[in-house]
Amino acid sequence: MACDPAHSRGRLFMQSESPTRTAFQRDRDRIIHSNAFRRLKHKTQVFISHEGDHFRNRLTHTIEVAQIARSIARAFMLDEDLAEAIALVHDFGHTPFGHAGERVLNELMQGNGGFDHNAQSLRIVTKLEKRYAEFDGLNLTWETLEGLVKHNGPLAKADTSGIMGEIAQPVLDFDRLLPLELATYASLEAQAAAIADDIAYDSHDIDDGLRAGILDFDALRDAPLVGAIIADIERAYPKLERARMIAELGRRQITLMVEDVIAQTARQLKAMRPNSSHDVRAADHAIITFSPDMARQEKALKAFLFERLYRHPQVMAKMDVAAGLVRDLFQRYMSDRDALPESWRQDGINQSAALHETKARRICDFIAGMTDQFAIKEHERLFDRKSELS
Repeated sequence: MACDPAHSRGRLFMQSESPTRTAFQRDRDRIIHSNAFRRLKHKTQVFISHEGDHFRNRLTHTIEVAQIARSIARAFMLDEDLAEAIALVHDFGHTPFGHAGERVLNELMQGNGGFDHNAQSLRIVTKLEKRYAEFDGLNLTWETLEGLVKHNGPLAKADTSGIMGEIAQPVLDFDRLLPLELATYASLEAQAAAIADDIAYDSHDIDDGLRAGILDFDALRDAPLVGAIIADIERAYPKLERARMIAELGRRQITLMVEDVIAQTARQLKAMRPNSSHDVRAADHAIITFSPDMARQEKALKAFLFERLYRHPQVMAKMDVAAGLVRDLFQRYMSDRDALPESWRQDGINQSAALHETKARRICDFIAGMTDQFAIKEHERLFDRKSELS
């Protein structure tokens, strides 16, 4: 049921195998050495990356996801390198300033294919990274690309009734070159990476919210899932200092959620008895999941965090400014070709409607790849005023 790197479905561009590393190890290493991976260091998770040294950014979030994904993969003797590779690449397409930047780019790109960070991740690893003499992108294996595109589940229906929802054009375009079986579930390694993402941000966003003073333990005592954990900690350590309390909550929450996933997945594997990764993909539901009770609590916790943290006025005020900054940059680049760096310009771009669309996508790619810091500096350079986010 694990993916076997010796029997990978290969890469878009044929390459000889490494004598010292498996195909999935090479994928992981290519991802780590990419420009996109390094840029995650200065991209927002919840709080703008320079607001505090201990707040998560996209890179530290990604590393936490990879650690949890490997733990789950190890429990079922899956390919840990593949699970790690998918976890490490899953957020490559995120814009500066997190979901605020993504929402603005999607709005501005209506009529030009929209914007979706998962599709942008695929675009980065298949086109925008330029590190190799023989091809664009990173030339990752089919299994890593499948996990990147489908880690949250199938994108198309298995029957003839059509797609489940609108599939982003970059995914459709690449699927014509290397079909990714969009109507099936992804491998167990990809499913491990997907649920590890949920576990990581459910826990570390609470940690960051507490550090920022936006969340407090009084509110969290009544919150789904974590309220019971806090009660257990306070019974065991009634005088525990706040910093240790925050760390203890995060550690226990991750442990509880990972152990629940492992127990539930073991039950589902025992019932299904898949013999291969092909059997996993043929299943009509995800196999690596929370138990029904944990799934209910986790969903309720997400709703709590959405209301109390992600939509908090302090967070929203920053994100509104960030959204305006991204909008300003896009509109300036569209109206002033010379505002773009030379390497991102394209001669004759305004000659037709088709080229205008290409120009919009090129500008979108440029902005989506920016770090928070670079976007702020670009805005200050182009508009000659100090940013509120500096």
